[in-house]
Formats: sequence, structure tokens, C-alpha cells
Amino acid sequence: MSKWETVRLGDYIQEYSERNKDDSEIPVYSVTNSNGFCAEYFSKEVASKDKTTYKIVKNGYFAYNPSRINVGSVDWLREEETVIVSPLYNVFSVKSDLYQQYLYYYLKSPVGLYYIKELATGSVRDNLKLSTLAEFSISLPPLEIQKQIASTLDKVTHTIDICNQIIEKLDLLVKARFVEIFGEPILNQKGWKMATIGDIVTEVKYGTSRPAVDGGKYPYLRMNNLTYDGQLDLTDLKRIDIPENEIVKCIVRKGDVLFNRTNSVELVGKTCVFNENEDMVIAGYIIRVRLKPVMLPIVLSCFMNTDALKKKLKNIAKGAVNQANINAQELQRIEIYIPPIELQEQFADFVEQTDKSKSAVKQVLEKAETLKKALMQEYFR
Repeated sequence: MSKWETVRLGDYIQEYSERNKDDSEIPVYSVTNSNGFCAEYFSKEVASKDKTTYKIVKNGYFAYNPSRINVGSVDWLREEETVIVSPLYNVFSVKSDLYQQYLYYYLKSPVGLYYIKELATGSVRDNLKLSTLAEFSISLPPLEIQKQIASTLDKVTHTIDICNQIIEKLDLLVKARFVEIFGEPILNQKGWKMATIGDIVTEVKYGTSRPAVDGGKYPYLRMNNLTYDGQLDLTDLKRIDIPENEIVKCIVRKGDVLFNRTNSVELVGKTCVFNENEDMVIAGYIIRVRLKPVMLPIVLSCFMNTDALKKKLKNIAKGAVNQANINAQELQRIEIYIPPIELQEQFADFVEQTDKSKSAVKQVLEKAETLKKALMQEYFR
């Protein structure tokens, strides 16, 4: 949008430093990357603290955490009349000829985030002072054009949000259907035959400790490629070369169950089914599980991803500095029910149909995200 005038942002924003000096009962808010202004982030303990030093944010004003704006934690107050935020936050108002939502998208755009990351300073973590933000240059079209641009981006963002909500609900539907068919994993109310995971496997293997290499022969799955909710994420995929005499031990094929044995306490035990047609290699932090015919891979994976099992895995995990571990022997000692294979197949069919719906939604999501990225690059240069 180079045809519009480029202005200094500091000429259109004004710092606002009013404090909650009389300790009024004003809602305490935070600003996050994903949710913007939100009250839920704060615990009950925070709400009981002395809030006289907290900064006031009025409707239409911006606020950001100077050490978190580099990941997009900035927003303006749309709904509430007044809230308060941490004394660490920067708060500012904008002039009437700069539309808040237009500025919001600028700060979230690739060029805005680039400037933030380039100019933020700090010895421990980056910190963006308001005086530095004031020196940013921004293309400023007439107010009506700003509103049109913001409206277009709002519509695309709404489509993205709806798609993400649908995907989340489909995932919850699968979890609910699992419990409906098989019952709670720990309680086994339906009285299914019990066994250990070790009883139902034909093979349990660790991955390789070899490092990734550029241009390697095989795709290389690491622990970040397994998501917390039981999916395989191939967006950040490395490559690896493996000697032929080692390949059998660490290659994964369609139908294998993958278990993340080492991670943080919160993430250890991530489990998913490998359903790709291409052979891939797993890293040493992943365990490859192959099953006997009595258990379908998707049933084991969903079993391991229930809330009850995640809680159990946290209790099993051996903690160390910044990580926890569950070895193959401990994994195989976990008890699991064995429902009739007919019910397992019924559940697998349900998951397959749900995955088709998710795939269709993801295609819409990808197109919307691509469009938003292109529009942001067009509007903010």
C-alpha cells in the first residue's frame, strides 16, 4: 500500500499511565497472543493482591506486555469500559484518525512483528519500550480505507476461527464417542477383559539417536511431530540418513503407534497412529509400538490420549531437570481393557468419517490462512 502516506506511529499514539490508586474493584486482565484481552488467565490469588499500582486501560485503548509483544501479545479493549493490567504493561491511546483495528492488524502483520523483533532489546528476553514503538513507520490510508481493510481481515480471521472451532469440536466428539462405546479407561464399567499393553504388542522399539541431516533419504519424526491431542504434525519435518543394517529398528510404517517417551512432565506420553504411506524414521525419544490383532491402533492411541491416561502417565513419569521419562518397560506395564474387535472396528469407522470431515475443514482453513497472510503482506509493507 505504498500509495498511502507513511507516518511515524508516535504522532498518532499517546502513553496512558493512570494507576488504580484508590484500589477500585476493577477487573484484572491480561493480554495473550491467542485471546487478546482476557480475565481467565489470572488466578484467584492474583485477584486478591494489592492492585493500587496496576495500570488502567479504558475502552479503545491498547495494552501490551513489553516482553511478550514479540509473539503477538497486544490488543485493544473492545467490550469492557475499564480494566486494569499489570504495572509491567504499556498502555496507550490512539488518535481519532488512526483506526484501532487497523493498527492492531499492523502490529500482528509480518512487517510489524519484524520491526518488533528487530528493535526490542533486553539481556534476558526482548523488551519493546513504548518510546521504541513510537518510532515505527506505518502506512496510513484515509480512515474509511483503514476500516475497509480491517473489515476484510476481520472476515478472513472469523473464517479461520470458525474452522479451528469445528476441528476442536470434532476432536472432542471422537473422545466422547470413545468413552460412550468403551467406557472410562480406568474404571472399566463395561467389564471388558483386562490386559497390559505388553500383552497386546508384537514389538516395542526405540528410535535412533542419529542426528538429522540436510537432504537425508528419510523423513525424520521427532517428539515435536506428535501433538498433545494425538495427531501427527508434519509441518516441521527434518531428514535423516540411516545405514541399511539399522533401518529395520527405527523405521515406521502405516499402522504403527508412536509414543513420546521423553518430554516435559506435561507432554510426556503423547501418542498417535502413523497413517502415512511414506516410510519415516523415528528419533530416540519416540517408541514404536506394533500390535497383535486383538487391538486396533486407533483404539490404543485414543485410550492413551484420554484425560485419565494422561494423568496416569504424569504419575508414572520419572522427572529430571526440565524433562520426564517413561521407558518401554513402564509403558508395557500399563493396564488396558480389550473390547470386542467388532466394537473397535465400529469406533475406527467413526474416526475415519470424522477425519474426512476434519480434512475438508482443514482445506478451508489452509486457504483462509493463506489469504490472510497475502492480505497482510499487501496492506502492510
